[in-house]
Amino acid sequence: MGKMKDLLLDTHALLWWLFDDPRLSDVARENIAAPEHKVWISAASAWEISTKTRLGKLPEAGDVAEKLPVYLRRARFLELPVTVAHALKAGKLPGPHRDPFDRMLIAQSFLSGFPVVTIDPVFRDYGVGTLW
Repeated sequence: MGKMKDLLLDTHALLWWLFDDPRLSDVARENIAAPEHKVWISAASAWEISTKTRLGKLPEAGDVAEKLPVYLRRARFLELPVTVAHALKAGKLPGPHRDPFDRMLIAQSFLSGFPVVTIDPVFRDYGVGTLW
């Protein structure tokens, strides 16, 4: 692959990577594993995992909500904080898509320039770079 590239994982891509789930595409898997790539995880994904685990909507996530910082360190993933600029951009995004977690990742992708590793077509609808 060669050139350094930053990638932002959406929450499903993160979980599928952690659990070696076959739903993660080969292209996504190769790019995440590439040593020359920096892989970023949004604080919004941690919030989403924690919230959905509490609500019983992510039973497959197991102890990820409790041990996410450990998993991120082991995978050598970097934490992307949510900033005021991210929040303002997410709040201003047009359209009917209401998922606050997706909207935050879209805003972070816009402002950072990082493509989002995602299977979700809504990211492309907003014009951010995606990889799958």
